Amino acid sequence: MQQLDRKYQSVSVVRPGELGTSELTAWRGMQAAQPHLANPFLSPEFALAMGEVSAAARVGILSDEEGLAGFFPFEVRTGGMGSAIGAWVSLCQGVIHRPGAAFDAQALLKGLGLHVWEFGCLVERQPWFQPYETLSQQSVVLDLSAGYGAYAEALAKRSPKFYKSTLYKERKLGRDAGEITFDFASRDPGDFRALREWKSAQYRRMGRADRFGKPWVVELAERLHAIDTPSFAGPLSMMYVGGRPVAGHFGLRSDSVLVGWFPAYDPAFAKYSPGLIQHLRMAEAAAGAGLRAMDLGIGTGSEYKEALRSHGAPVAEGVVRRRTLGAAVHRARHEPVRLARRLVLDTPVLYRAADRLLRAYGRRR
Repeated sequence: MQQLDRKYQSVSVVRPGELGTSELTAWRGMQAAQPHLANPFLSPEFALAMGEVSAAARVGILSDEEGLAGFFPFEVRTGGMGSAIGAWVSLCQGVIHRPGAAFDAQALLKGLGLHVWEFGCLVERQPWFQPYETLSQQSVVLDLSAGYGAYAEALAKRSPKFYKSTLYKERKLGRDAGEITFDFASRDPGDFRALREWKSAQYRRMGRADRFGKPWVVELAERLHAIDTPSFAGPLSMMYVGGRPVAGHFGLRSDSVLVGWFPAYDPAFAKYSPGLIQHLRMAEAAAGAGLRAMDLGIGTGSEYKEALRSHGAPVAEGVVRRRTLGAAVHRARHEPVRLARRLVLDTPVLYRAADRLLRAYGRRR
């Protein structure tokens, strides 16, 4: 156990599977006590699943003079470099902590034995990391707290053309192809295979890296899909037309929030916008299941997300570096790339040009 001199007194590092029952209970209690930490990517279940597919997965157990102060899931790389746990696929990152606990980022990294920690989707209200943020964006949140009816009514007022068009396409799809049905939590392995195939094809069309092309991502998704508890689950939502799956979504939920992760649809039905229809069906089912919100992730460049949103939530990316030689080497290697990416994201003309280039590359592949 490493002794620290600021904000908290000690940190011990374990593999996720080494966490005890009392620690897992405390972790869940910290989430329950603070709604902004309710995101399922911050849940111990995600860290435990990552521990099964990644030898680099770790959890820092943080303590102070009052006792257990928090948990910090991360992955360790060579040379003392660190990243958020499951960084390539994770949509929410940060310290899960006791209300009122305070931390020091530099001391935290020292205790973890890291020179650098990179984050890409930092949860809000983590002031100890704020000085190290390099980009702040907004995730898209659908407010279901008053039920689906209230959400749909607000959507119809906020985005009338989008809402009416989606309902029209839903009716037309039903007339042209058969009865539309929906399953909020399918257990059919064939449905899961179909979704992965659609998503992989979409990644290729867009010129993006195929997440499901990595065996560890497939294994992670399958492990999370197998979990179904009141506080955490990996629901696979599927929409069918005439009994045929045409759109789906695999995501994670806590007891209050469903997070959008892997949405996809059968391109043969593209003219009906089945993905949009499926999102409305999913929102209705989520509200019916007692969930209070759907978080669709960062909305930059996504028209459908902006149309669906009720409000936003801040999400930050950045990097914490200690004053060490290892951190200096990391800065020299990675800072030019980060600045170039920031320039593209901050310049709409460059962003659209980059997107067109990637899509053209995907079509050629």
